[in-house]
Amino acid sequence: MDIVQIVLIGIVATLLYILLKDISPSYSFFIVLITSILILVIVIKQIGIIIQLLKSLGDKASVNAFYVETILKIIGIAYITELGSNVTKDAGLASVASKIELAGKIFILLLAIPIISAVVEVILNFIPASGNQFPGQ
Repeated sequence: MDIVQIVLIGIVATLLYILLKDISPSYSFFIVLITSILILVIVIKQIGIIIQLLKSLGDKASVNAFYVETILKIIGIAYITELGSNVTKDAGLASVASKIELAGKIFILLLAIPIISAVVEVILNFIPASGNQFPGQ
């Protein structure tokens, strides 16, 4: 089971980190980095399954593939940003981690602009064209 592997890897990495952090901080950081990458590699298989499921659901619901792909990219950026930010915080560089988070938010906003525009267009299509359509005016 993959979750058991991930938890065991995390526990072993934690023990190694605790043992090495006072002796060699640079090695302890590399343990954190390698552990994060290893867990990401294990999880990537599951992410592929989720992506296929979401694409299939999008096809069944007749949702434009562009929107499904954009949402998947946004989710990917969020996870990658969080991973990079956490590893950077573990290295003691909180200011760099906050810049990574800011960059992730900006990229997400850039990808979301077409979706936001489409939602605004749909809303505007529901609003009547003439201005005084309210009763009593």
